[in-house]
Amino acid sequence: MMIDRRLFREIDWVLVGLVLFQCVLGLLMIYSSSHFISGNYFLRQLIWVGIGILAVFVILAADYKFLVDFAFYFYGAALAFLTGSLLFARLVAGTRSWITFGLLQFQPSEVAKVVLILVFARLFGEYKSRYLTFRFAALPLGLAAVPLALIILQPDLGTAMTFAAVVGGAFILAGTRRRTLALLLVFALILGFGGWHFGMKDYQKKRVTTLLDPSRDPHGSGYQVIQSRIAIGSGGLTGKGFMNGSQSQLRFLPARHTDFIFSVIGEEFGFVGVFVAVLLYMLMLARMFLAVNKARDRTGVYIVFMAGMLVAFQFFINIMMIVGLFPVTGIPLPFLSYGGSSLLTNFILVGLVLNVRMRRFANV
Repeated sequence: MMIDRRLFREIDWVLVGLVLFQCVLGLLMIYSSSHFISGNYFLRQLIWVGIGILAVFVILAADYKFLVDFAFYFYGAALAFLTGSLLFARLVAGTRSWITFGLLQFQPSEVAKVVLILVFARLFGEYKSRYLTFRFAALPLGLAAVPLALIILQPDLGTAMTFAAVVGGAFILAGTRRRTLALLLVFALILGFGGWHFGMKDYQKKRVTTLLDPSRDPHGSGYQVIQSRIAIGSGGLTGKGFMNGSQSQLRFLPARHTDFIFSVIGEEFGFVGVFVAVLLYMLMLARMFLAVNKARDRTGVYIVFMAGMLVAFQFFINIMMIVGLFPVTGIPLPFLSYGGSSLLTNFILVGLVLNVRMRRFANV
């Protein structure tokens, strides 16, 4: 399928530019924080950027309504991949989340989030009631619970947590009554209680208990946050300069090219670099949420809003994580952190937003 040239005039090129600018910044930071270790992380991320851009073109080639029509087929495929990774994937960092393709690794749980957005868009796009009833809410909750359970079993609680952004975004738009919210809150508390006692590992529990005071375990679960704070604080106003950060270059800062990439920005470019990075995110999220008003139907509205909620959720959780306001959960920073599956997923999310916006005048 080819993209109608007339549709190019409706593409949000500002959003495209913001995303690409962040990718360039991410590549620079990944190179700075990993050039002295084996793994070719910079080259791998560059390849994934190319794959992500190609994925956007593929997404734009088809009307989003066409993608939504096949949502349940995608859902079945996602469950198959999640089950396959749980049964056959090699154990990496304590989880069975990755499927290996040559030099590249793929995480099915990341794409499952996009599939859930398409499934929810189909369900809620046809829901005409003013308020969301608990009876109707049970269906999307059940559909979300199956892949969520498979992801928790891997176990990958960080990715599982991001499902809350998709479910929450859909329920906000649908109009949730207080009674339904109360029932959902009870359900969440039960799930949280069960997760704490039966789902979370000891090291994960320790991350939560040391959240308020990382110094209680400075060489264990509190080490990452302490080093992150040192890195950000030592950057001052303008930073120590590109590839001159002591915490990252001397390897004191763990996961510096993945979860804690923002700490590297703070150390090497200081408050100015942090301000610019946050500003880029705010502008990108604003462009994504503004596209809600450009959607031609309810289905498009749900796609854009849930995609924006998912990117925003990952951004805010990662920022709170690196400054010690949230437990370290392994949620990467969109477009900046190293990670092919995460990067590809976020490119697809932006592609869906662009798709909805560029077809706002189609078939109306």
